[in-house]
Amino acid sequence: MTTNETLVLALPKGRILKEVKPLLQHAGIEPEPAFEDESARQLRFTTNHPGLDIIRVRSFDVATFVAFGAAHLGVAGRDVLLEFDYPELYAPVDLKIGHCRLAVAEPRDLMREDDPSRWSHIRVATKYPDVTRRHFAARGVQAECIKLNGAMELAPQLGLCQRIVDLVSSGATLAANDLVEIEQIAEITSRLIVNRAALKTRPRELDTWIERFREAAHAA
Repeated sequence: MTTNETLVLALPKGRILKEVKPLLQHAGIEPEPAFEDESARQLRFTTNHPGLDIIRVRSFDVATFVAFGAAHLGVAGRDVLLEFDYPELYAPVDLKIGHCRLAVAEPRDLMREDDPSRWSHIRVATKYPDVTRRHFAARGVQAECIKLNGAMELAPQLGLCQRIVDLVSSGATLAANDLVEIEQIAEITSRLIVNRAALKTRPRELDTWIERFREAAHAA
């Protein structure tokens, strides 16, 4: 990273992006018009700050772009940070958006007879295999994780496994698929993340943006 290159802010696509937009506005960041165009194919956008661009990527990829220095700062959920646990990332601000929880769920019929305290080995479908293994290993349970990137709720219905670990917000999707939440792993919100190496080489610029996002989070 050179000290005169444009700073890159990585933002996640989807639901969280809608919650990020008011924070951008409060922080004084106005992306180019194409950023609001859902049909636009570009992924990198200029802003009203000549030294700051925005990229729009998948939520899991935000952490990777920032950790490896392709972006200097970004917005990522705590679920992503727990899963990857990159030492290169610094997360100085809880933005207080994207509220949900990472939880274990199973079919309603199974819950009536199940006793989680007696588990020794379980098979779980999840987008978060590392977090899931660590969570269960902490209490002596071996978790066999089947990695899925979506449609987690189908796994018990189709016999792939009996339990899932996924993000839960209202619980409506679980209920619609006759699943119930039986255990919470972590409370989740989105955080401002910064590349540690960039913070050392460009502290003034990045500290300014950290403070702006901190103020935006408090004002929301």
